[in-house]
Amino acid sequence: MGRVATRIARILIGKDKANYTPYLDCGDHVIVINADKIRLTGNKLEQKVLSPSQRLSWRVEGSAAKRLRPTRADWMLREAVLGMLPKNKLRALRAKKLRIYLDDKGLLRHTGQKPQLLAQ
Repeated sequence: MGRVATRIARILIGKDKANYTPYLDCGDHVIVINADKIRLTGNKLEQKVLSPSQRLSWRVEGSAAKRLRPTRADWMLREAVLGMLPKNKLRALRAKKLRIYLDDKGLLRHTGQKPQLLAQ
C-alpha cells in the first residue's frame, strides 16, 4: 500500500510535471479502482496501530487487522495518501481530487472525462 499511496500523492501534488510550483495546485485528478484488493505485507496487519484522533478522550486505537475490512479499504488508502500531502492550504483542494472506489464500477462515473491508465 505504501508504494501506491506515494505515487498517488506525487500525482496529486504535481511533482512530476514541468510546471510544478510549490505554492500552486498543479496536480491531476486521481481515480483509484479496486481498493478492496489492497494487501498489507509482513507483520503490518498486527503491528500497525491506527488512531483517528490525537485527543486522549477521543482516542480509539486498533490494529490494522480490525480496521482493514473490504468496506474500509478505501478509508485506509485515503488516510495514507492524505498523510503524505503537505500540511498547508492546498491540502483540502488536493484531497478533493482523489476518488477511491472499492470496485471497478466506480470508473463508469468518469467515462466522460476519458481517464488514462497509469503504467505500473
